[in-house]
Amino acid sequence: MDLLRFITAGSVDDGKSTLIGRLLYDSKSILADQLEAIERASKSRDDGEIDLALLTDGLRSEREQGITIDVAYRYFQTPKRKFIIVDAPGHIQYTRNMVTGASNCQLAIVLVDARHGVVEQTRRHSLIASLLGIPHIVVAINKMDLVDYSQDVFSDICIQYADLAKKLNVHQVTYIPMSALNGDNVVDKSSAMPWYEGVTLLEHLETVTIDDDANGETEDHHPARFPVQYVIRPQTADLHDYRGYAGKITSGVFRKGDAITVLPSGETSTIDAIEIAETHFDEAATPMSVVLHLATDVDISRGDLIVRSDRQPIISQTVEAMLCWMDTKEFKAGNKYLLQVGTFRTRCSVREIAYQLNVNTYEETEGVDSLKLNDLAKVVLRTAQPISFDPYQKNRATGGAILIDETSNVTVGALMLVGEA
Repeated sequence: MDLLRFITAGSVDDGKSTLIGRLLYDSKSILADQLEAIERASKSRDDGEIDLALLTDGLRSEREQGITIDVAYRYFQTPKRKFIIVDAPGHIQYTRNMVTGASNCQLAIVLVDARHGVVEQTRRHSLIASLLGIPHIVVAINKMDLVDYSQDVFSDICIQYADLAKKLNVHQVTYIPMSALNGDNVVDKSSAMPWYEGVTLLEHLETVTIDDDANGETEDHHPARFPVQYVIRPQTADLHDYRGYAGKITSGVFRKGDAITVLPSGETSTIDAIEIAETHFDEAATPMSVVLHLATDVDISRGDLIVRSDRQPIISQTVEAMLCWMDTKEFKAGNKYLLQVGTFRTRCSVREIAYQLNVNTYEETEGVDSLKLNDLAKVVLRTAQPISFDPYQKNRATGGAILIDETSNVTVGALMLVGEA
């Protein structure tokens, strides 16, 4: 059974938490004690209805304000698929929360209030989903009950968003009219909208093709990549000559006999064995954790990247990247940070801010001196050592990176590597 990770995003009060609550409630994925807990917490409501948003709004401050602040994760499954739900905040000051929450998602549900249509938050979250390379977008047009389930309202919003998707070069968009509060078209088909002939949200989630499984060798964006996490060298009497390289295959397939290159050194060898839990296999693929054995002794340490010799990544010390700044301290040219790509870490300095990206209008502003918390920008970095990477839009596994403050050791920036500068 495969796993689908998806994020819900949208404007404040569009009903993201209620939608997730409805999805869990109607698919019978709530335990009895959870249901009792939210029933008790809902007693203060005048109408006596169960507040399904309380299933994800777990912080006291979230419940008091009726908003989502932190990223919440929920797990459930149906007979067809397992799911991880990421509930992202809608406020602009929590843009960084959405970036971190969405970085591993294969699908994004963008909620739109049927009364308001496409608003600034819709544009912002759609831009972030596009930058993060999320392949599938579901536009959930919620609160249809408040516009009398009007087909014209639904059609108008579809037209608005289609124009937005064209600008962002997003192709796989699905539109679903619903009422999360009443359960229309979330799990069960709505009798209130007979004009809608498409699937419900859950049906779409169960059947959507997950096409970024990173295993397809013939695809340009699925080359074989193996960041080394640990070198196993027991040097015991029984395992005197044992030397293995442990890690997780982040994309592609490795096979016994493959010619490989170790980066950044450029040394070459062939795969002599692939080991999983002391058992040898002829091949292994994403996302398996394995131990690779090479035919020759090569100088390899944590942070090195093992790749197939015929499909090598970019190797450079000057890189361009899209940055989401996540710290209260300003980001400026000349600042120095630690850059981490996979398991490899090196120092870097900021060469320039090429332009700042307006998350609401999509305008690119050049000549910017500094970035503040939650700003998005294209930047140029110079690294102390060459880094090995693939462009993020081709391979999210090796194209994503983080910036770390050298003094506090706090992650201060999320990077989507674009290419060599």
